[in-house]
Amino acid sequence: MDALPDDDNPVPGRTDPSEASAHGSYPRQGGPISRWIGKTILALMGWRLAGEWPAEDKLIIVGAPHTSNWDLPLSLGMQMSTNLRLNWMMKAEAFVWPFSIMFKALGGIPIDRRAAGAVVKQTSAVFNRRDKMYLGITPTGTRSSKAGYRKGYLRIAYAADVPIFIVGVDARRKVLTLDRIWPLTGDLETDNDAIRDYVRSTYQGINPERG
Repeated sequence: MDALPDDDNPVPGRTDPSEASAHGSYPRQGGPISRWIGKTILALMGWRLAGEWPAEDKLIIVGAPHTSNWDLPLSLGMQMSTNLRLNWMMKAEAFVWPFSIMFKALGGIPIDRRAAGAVVKQTSAVFNRRDKMYLGITPTGTRSSKAGYRKGYLRIAYAADVPIFIVGVDARRKVLTLDRIWPLTGDLETDNDAIRDYVRSTYQGINPERG
């Protein structure tokens, strides 16, 4: 694995992730005002962003370790400061008018979880229908689980043929790192263990005892 960049130069040759990402092909929304708001959110929290989005039209973004409610405003700051349109899954029952309008505008994807394999099938279908889509997933599924990573994110990646991208939360340095596309082997257990071990050895969540 490549070593993480140091604090003074998060990514060699890239000093402003939001500006460096402005020419990428990732799904975007917003403009200069929303980008300023996102940067302000991160600054007020004392955090900064390192790295940039890759030149990919579709990704599954694994945000980890997820150990605190503060991860949500961090994610919001990340999205807005890079003008990223990020999608996320939510149970279909919650998409009732008028909330459905707001949820969809914010990137929510309604999922009917009642059928076997529903999440994988439905999410893969959404990926196949869209030209661009970044889907955010926290593989722990909860802020308090140390047991392991749920494997649904990998099943979706395999089914939709979409890369996995790591976004690391490091409370030690207060850096949110747009890290790397993870090389998948196609073996569920191998890939899941490798991603989990990499995140745990490289990053530390806000509440490390929960990671």
